[in-house]
Amino acid sequence: MKIFRIFAVFMFVLFPFSVQAVRKANIYDIPRALPKKELISETGNRVALSDFEGDFVIAIFWSRYCVPCVRELKKLSNFVEQTKTNGVRVIMISPKAEWISGFSEQRLFMKRFGAENLEIYVDEKEAVASSFGVFSSPISILISRDGFEIGRIRGSLDWDSSDVIDYIYKVKAENG
Repeated sequence: MKIFRIFAVFMFVLFPFSVQAVRKANIYDIPRALPKKELISETGNRVALSDFEGDFVIAIFWSRYCVPCVRELKKLSNFVEQTKTNGVRVIMISPKAEWISGFSEQRLFMKRFGAENLEIYVDEKEAVASSFGVFSSPISILISRDGFEIGRIRGSLDWDSSDVIDYIYKVKAENG
């Protein structure tokens, strides 16, 4: 029994990121339809999540006032750089009310935290978040290429760790 405990502790120390990703992920047995509510893009266009069909999307609901959300911005930026040519698209969704000066303010915020490359959207009146039942952040919605919600990750991750990247690729391969 003592050897098992030592092995378990060793595995936890050696592989904390994959354990973290698996523990926080909830992959559904049956994919769910996406809400029909729209986001506002940086160009001012209204966009539904179904408009991203064809891409494997990680839609991250976040807030500028959420400390874990802000802490993971740089890691998300690194994640995007490592996965953008492998069919993973990350979109950041924040409440429109948080950005008094609009997207220019949000861009400056992203730059301050080393995340200029992140694709940003705002949720007017938090209608999209509400449709998903998202009332805290960060929450990452995993969306298959055929436009269905296939799972969620609650809380923040070390997005740029190889274990998390491998886990996302595995989910993408298994669920499209």
